[in-house]
Amino acid sequence: MQMGAAIGATIFPLVGPAGVVALRQSVAAVALLAVSRPRLRDLTWHGVRPALLLGLVLVSMNLAIYGAIERIGLGLAVTLEFLGPLALALVGSRRRLDLLCAAVAGLGVVLLTGTVPGIDLVGIGLALVAAASWAAYIVLSRRAGRTLPGVQGTALASVLAAVVTSPLLVLAVAGLAPDELLHVAVIGLAIGILSSALPYSIDQVVLRRLPQQLFSVLQSVQPAAAALAGLVVLGQTLGVWQVVGLALISVGNVIAVCRRAPITADVERPRRRRSPRPSRRPIAET
Repeated sequence: MQMGAAIGATIFPLVGPAGVVALRQSVAAVALLAVSRPRLRDLTWHGVRPALLLGLVLVSMNLAIYGAIERIGLGLAVTLEFLGPLALALVGSRRRLDLLCAAVAGLGVVLLTGTVPGIDLVGIGLALVAAASWAAYIVLSRRAGRTLPGVQGTALASVLAAVVTSPLLVLAVAGLAPDELLHVAVIGLAIGILSSALPYSIDQVVLRRLPQQLFSVLQSVQPAAAALAGLVVLGQTLGVWQVVGLALISVGNVIAVCRRAPITADVERPRRRRSPRPSRRPIAET
């Protein structure tokens, strides 16, 4: 997923962050519709509503994170975005350990942002918007997976996201030369599959089987993966204190989730019917 984001950033000079998002959503929508093939007559408002909300969240999340990547780099942007799943794991908790994990994550944010002179505050704000959107994405993807079979929820969400961002795509590619358009199309195909269609489908299937807390633990690898992808593809490096901050945020999330109640899948077990007990009343003598 993060490798796809890094590849998408290479065409920022041609189409900008908004154009990358629109291209990514369009490719993902086509790919997911071809796989899921939802039947319109089988869809109900109750089943479709979480998917539509998920589509709007995809738009806000991707526009925000790609805007942040352009301003502050991939590794820093995704690490700040990861605060969303962390907050989701800690919300409503009053335990001292969870508060400590929140403090550790806060220290990580300070090290990430406070050690960079002249850091772009707009980029930081966009990354935090992406963090809130990521938390909403986890909740809504889980709900969409429950109300629609297979990856139909992700497919419908991607279709809505593609429709909403289609004007941005038209504006982005309108002035491109033929060779530039071909290059953008190839990159768009790659990021649409690597960053949207494939990971979103996997997320929905996984969230249908695993609890939300365990999914948040699995996401702890994303900041490190983003930093590595930014280094390999974009040549972006993090300072020593930024790497320490990245590690603190990831470790804080893992500890917070693993120390909560035992992780079990949300599968409702059927209740066993109790057989009626034999009556203990004495038998009347005749």
